[in-house]
Amino acid sequence: MTEAMMFCPRCHRPIEGEEAYICCANIELRWRCSECGKVSEGFAFPYGMCPLCGKGRLALLDRGPIDDTQGMDAIRAAFEIELGGRAFYQRAASEAREPALRDLFGRLAAMEEEHMQTLSKRYHADLPPPAEDFHIDHAAIFAGVERKPEDPANLFRIAIAFEERAVTFFSGQGAQAPEGSVARDLYKELAAEEREHVALLTTEFERWKTGRAGLL
Repeated sequence: MTEAMMFCPRCHRPIEGEEAYICCANIELRWRCSECGKVSEGFAFPYGMCPLCGKGRLALLDRGPIDDTQGMDAIRAAFEIELGGRAFYQRAASEAREPALRDLFGRLAAMEEEHMQTLSKRYHADLPPPAEDFHIDHAAIFAGVERKPEDPANLFRIAIAFEERAVTFFSGQGAQAPEGSVARDLYKELAAEEREHVALLTTEFERWKTGRAGLL
C-alpha cells in the first residue's frame, strides 16, 4: 500500500515524514490585539497575549492590500509622523552635549528607523531618505513644548510630547472613522504603536533623571 503524500497546510509543499508542524514553523505572521489594537510580527507570543498591554488576545491579521482612500490617509499620516520622529532623534543625537544622551538618542533614531522599516513592510510603502536639514525647533512646535537648548531634559520633554500628540491624533482620527472600517482599525493600531513609544521614552527619562542606565 502506497503511503499518502502529506502537504504543509500553509505553503502546500510536500512534506517528508510525519512531522508536518515543522514546515513553515519559522514563518513571520502578523497578529492584532483585540484590546489595544497593537499589531505584532512574529510566529508566536507567550500565552497568545499582546506584548504591549498584556490583556488582549492576539488574532491573526490577514487584511490584504489597503486600497481605499481613508486607509491610505491613515498610513500616510503615520509615515509623516514617523519621519518627523526619526529626523528629531537623529538631530537630537548630534546636538546633545552629554555622551549618554547622544548614545540614547542615537539608539532611539535607530529604533525609529527599524519601526519605519516594519511599517514599510507591513503597508507596502517606500521610505524617503532622511531629512538632512531638520531643525529640532520644528519638533518642538509640533509637540507644543518650549525649546530650551541649554536644558538637556528638554529633549526628553519634546520627544515625549511629540509621541503623545501622535497618540492623540491617531485616537481622534480613529474615533471619527466609520465603525468596522479598515481606517478605524488602522488608526487604532497606529495609536497603539505611538503609546508604546510614550511608555518607553517616559521610562528612559525617569532612569536618566536618577542617573541609572537606560533600558536601551
